[in-house]
Amino acid sequence: MAISEQQAKRYARHFSLKEIGVRGQKKLLSSKVLVIGAGGLGSSAILYLAAAGVGSLGIADFDAVDLSNLQRQIIHKTENVGMPKTRSAEIAVKAIDPNIIIRLYDFALTPDNITDIISEYDFILDCTDRFETKFLINDACVIAEKPYSHAGVVRFEGQAMTYIPKKGPCLRCLMGGVPHDAVTCKDAGVIGAAVGVLGSVQALEAVKYLTGVGDLLCGRIFSFDGLTMNVRVHSMPGADPDCAVCGGSPSIKNLAENSRDYFIQSCNNGGDDV
Repeated sequence: MAISEQQAKRYARHFSLKEIGVRGQKKLLSSKVLVIGAGGLGSSAILYLAAAGVGSLGIADFDAVDLSNLQRQIIHKTENVGMPKTRSAEIAVKAIDPNIIIRLYDFALTPDNITDIISEYDFILDCTDRFETKFLINDACVIAEKPYSHAGVVRFEGQAMTYIPKKGPCLRCLMGGVPHDAVTCKDAGVIGAAVGVLGSVQALEAVKYLTGVGDLLCGRIFSFDGLTMNVRVHSMPGADPDCAVCGGSPSIKNLAENSRDYFIQSCNNGGDDV
């Protein structure tokens, strides 16, 4: 792949980084990343991935832009209220770089379709809000051996981790299953800038994975508290040998057969209102 004169100027700051340079930029330009959720986390993640030069972006979300989203979902504009979030995000990406290949998935991700969708991508970002959807993404990525970044934010606090197939624990290793007392952003509120921090961390994890540089959050949890500005990285135990999806004798082998675990409903989309 040859770097054009325009690309040389656009990515000049990447070329100055010894960790990336021309070789790393070529890897980004040939990479495919799927962002599931074009809300708060997805907003900053999508924008930074587009600016970084990821050549192909998939954007999954079947919600429409609402006025209440604009406090944190910075990829969307007032004039796009009522527009599908995927289309609104596409407009923003094309404004950054019209050469990026974009594929939109403006329908719910379910146990029946998620495997086929993620199969086309090199890295997946879970930018959703509902735990049911997060475990669907986790299980699909583990079974398909796809690397992905998980993040979640409520109020001023958030966390992120990265799953690399057969190299570290997955979300089920950490949490087991959907917590019964989970609090959503709609219930507890959320500050937009905190969501932006975690979405940016996810984009950075994707860039590092695709270029093969740095230390990923594999086996580690990045925790951020916007009120105190405490930032910590905690080491996690290794993968749980009894994990239902990545353990030695997994009980979850087929997503469709275990669809009851994800409580898929018409209101539970693949890209929620983070």
